[in-house]
Parts: sequence; C-alpha cells; structure tokens
Amino acid sequence: MESDRPLDALNASRNKKVLVELKNGKQVIGTLKAFDIHINTVLDDAEELEENQVKRKIGKVFLRGDTIILIAPTE
Repeated sequence: MESDRPLDALNASRNKKVLVELKNGKQVIGTLKAFDIHINTVLDDAEELEENQVKRKIGKVFLRGDTIILIAPTE
C-alpha cells in the first residue's frame, strides 16, 4: 500500500540505494539505513560522487537533514 506522505516514501527506500544531493552541490550515494522527522539521514556503504564518478568511499555516514536538497531511489 503506497501513501502520499513524504516520510512513507522515504521509508519505502529503507535498505535500498539512494542518491542524496546536498546544498553544497555534493552528491552521495549509499544504502538508506535510517532517518528521522528532520530528514537527518544515515547511509551505509556511502560514496561521494563527482560528475557521476565515485570520488571517494565514505562508508557509514550521517547527513544532517537541513543540508539535503533531494533523496532519490536509484533502484
């Protein structure tokens, strides 16, 4: 059952790969592990992208919600 609420959409992407774009222009891709009502987000196996190429592997990362522009599923 799908819902129109944003947190439900985000919850549907839990344990799946997502692309996160930040206000500073950086892009991070990784497995969405957790988030809260402020969209503070934890990704596992995270990698920073630059021009669609992996710039560096980060591993587990916490992204502060107020720095996030978008979260998009990649699968």
